[in-house]
Amino acid sequence: MSTVVQPCARCGTRWAVQGPPMHWCPRCRGVLLSPGPIDAPPQHRNYRWVARRPGRLDRSARTAGTGRAPLATPRYTEIPRWGLQDRPVTAAGDRDRPRPLSALTRWVYTALLATAVLFGIAALAELGRYLLLLRNRTRLIEPPLLWFSDALVNTAALFALIMALVSAAAALGWLIEVRRAAFAADGRQDPRSPRLLALGCLIPVVNLVWPGVFLSEVVPGHGDPRPLRAVRIWWVVWVLGGLLSMAALFWRTADSLQAKADGVLLTAIADIAAAAVAVLTLWVVRTVEGRDLRGRHRLAHRWVVAVDPAKPLIEPVHPGPAATVSTAPDAAAADSRDGARRAAQEVVAQ
Repeated sequence: MSTVVQPCARCGTRWAVQGPPMHWCPRCRGVLLSPGPIDAPPQHRNYRWVARRPGRLDRSARTAGTGRAPLATPRYTEIPRWGLQDRPVTAAGDRDRPRPLSALTRWVYTALLATAVLFGIAALAELGRYLLLLRNRTRLIEPPLLWFSDALVNTAALFALIMALVSAAAALGWLIEVRRAAFAADGRQDPRSPRLLALGCLIPVVNLVWPGVFLSEVVPGHGDPRPLRAVRIWWVVWVLGGLLSMAALFWRTADSLQAKADGVLLTAIADIAAAAVAVLTLWVVRTVEGRDLRGRHRLAHRWVVAVDPAKPLIEPVHPGPAATVSTAPDAAAADSRDGARRAAQEVVAQ
């Protein structure tokens, strides 16, 4: 009897291999696994487990006569991403009482995007004003065009400033929630109070330093270098944008016409920098949450270092006695030919 068998992936029946391996089980038409020794240990088999439908009992349970309760069909709230560090999504419930600025926190993405758009419009308005000033050097500007330019510059600047304040409040609420969740995951409490976070993020000049510090305290815990790199890039642009805005405000206090014209151009550059800061802030928020700039979930790439030599998990199939090729007839024929050749040589010698 052959010692090489093929197990069925559906019914578990083991079929002896007498010739070429089969593909389908004669009993249940299930898929037959690769041939292997009947007494091979588990580490030398090329099959480990069989996936079954929920509620289907395995063969050992039916043999023992013990029943199991049918299992429910797995359901996911999102596409599952398997990995060593993935954790099941917990159901949202009444975890905590409503937090301050929670209403604005839900609109942080829309507020940041609207801020970037309004500052872009303000920059275009300032550039249009600068082009009118260049044209005014040789020609007079019509009063309606001048009035439209003033209205556009003032309206865009006003709405951009209001939306920037709303975005700052929404981003502050988001920062409070992210810090609370990050420290709660480690079993600790945020050492900085919401009042301290608000003072560090909303007070001018002081907010050039502390927001980056607050973010840097929570992003290293993610185990991914991208959030920390995004925070550092945002921090540099945030400081440069703040310094540029202060320079544009002080430049407007000049008395000469040329200085005022340069102040218009500098204000346009400051508005462009503010729009870039809003986009980078949205990028940081998305990156810390594990998403890209468009809000799509980012798949994690986990690399495993393989330093040991690979061990074969499949035991080679040894052919049975029927498959053994014998070379005895060939050897006998060769001996007879050698004997005849020696006899012929002896006859010639005589």
